[in-house]
Amino acid sequence: MRSLAVASFLLLSLTSSASALSSCVAFDANWNLLAFNFGGKDYNAGTQQNWNSADPTDITAQGRPPFDGPNVYCYLSQFTNAIYILGADSKNPTAVYLYDASAKSWSTQAVQADSGNKFDPTNFAAILDHDTNVFYAYSKGDIFSLDMELLKAANSTAKQWVDAQTVPWDASTYKPTMALAQNHIHFLGVPNVPAGSAMIFVIHFSFMQPEPQLYGQFPSTHGQTTSFFMDTGVQTKFAFIPDDVSATYVIDVTTNTTQTLKAPTNQDPNATYFASTDSLVQLSSSGAVSYLPFNQQQASDNSGASWTAITKLPTASTNSSASSSGSSASPSGTSGASSSSGGSSSGGNSNGNGALPLAFAGSWFWSVVGLLVGAALF
Repeated sequence: MRSLAVASFLLLSLTSSASALSSCVAFDANWNLLAFNFGGKDYNAGTQQNWNSADPTDITAQGRPPFDGPNVYCYLSQFTNAIYILGADSKNPTAVYLYDASAKSWSTQAVQADSGNKFDPTNFAAILDHDTNVFYAYSKGDIFSLDMELLKAANSTAKQWVDAQTVPWDASTYKPTMALAQNHIHFLGVPNVPAGSAMIFVIHFSFMQPEPQLYGQFPSTHGQTTSFFMDTGVQTKFAFIPDDVSATYVIDVTTNTTQTLKAPTNQDPNATYFASTDSLVQLSSSGAVSYLPFNQQQASDNSGASWTAITKLPTASTNSSASSSGSSASPSGTSGASSSSGGSSSGGNSNGNGALPLAFAGSWFWSVVGLLVGAALF
């Protein structure tokens, strides 16, 4: 009985530590920090100078997602000033929820899986391209696209993921880390690619460059990424935080250089990140928010920058406490969106401007559970 009690305790502890967020943060096109599903509500925290000096504004509105999915992804469509949210509806995992930040209103776009039913909406990594407003996702070794046109509200026609191509490397064990800059997707931690380098997918030509690009000094490993927006034009820099949270690397794809900044104070490998023009924001898996100020024009100003907690926001929700106040209405697009099922180790948990899926953490988690339970019992 004592062994069973120990096993139960270990299982409970691991379950708690592996819980995923059902919340996300994003910036609107005016660089207001938006926090979705924090204590079951949504907030506008304003721009950087207001984060710890003014109370956030409650922007909770009808039609929002239920936020009951295990992993929520947020993306900014800068041209439309809309936030696209993926993974926030467990009953309709392919749906894209649109928050019009100007009108402060929600709508739901129906989306179907690709015609070959290869795209797995529960196991992928994705970026939203700045100029084309097209999602590009990596799932099970393939790159998929989803054209969002210039939508700031859903239309009545269901959209569909399109299988663009298969990656040229061994995807059987690849845990994708994707970042967006200069309308290119940068894949980090690719097998047999040296540290400090990335494989590049050229979006406008749907072309994977055959040789990696060297950008400086950063480890070849999995981690989290997010791109720094510009007031006008495409992103040219992205942040990379490896899973060991040893540093914050900022890769400049214009100069092909890397700047090493302070590691997040919250040493959380399951944290997610979102950047504006002058801030890198961390949302930890415990629901805490902090930020690192960043000067894109004067790199020397960043060396002394420190992470600061944002204390005015309530704690974000985990998937065990997802909001029940989300809309249960059918998507405003055509109904009947389908999804594929089944897991794959080639799915991902790093997104250019989105939240962290834990598809891989799940397989690791149950392996550890088995070992610890076995040790407790025998």
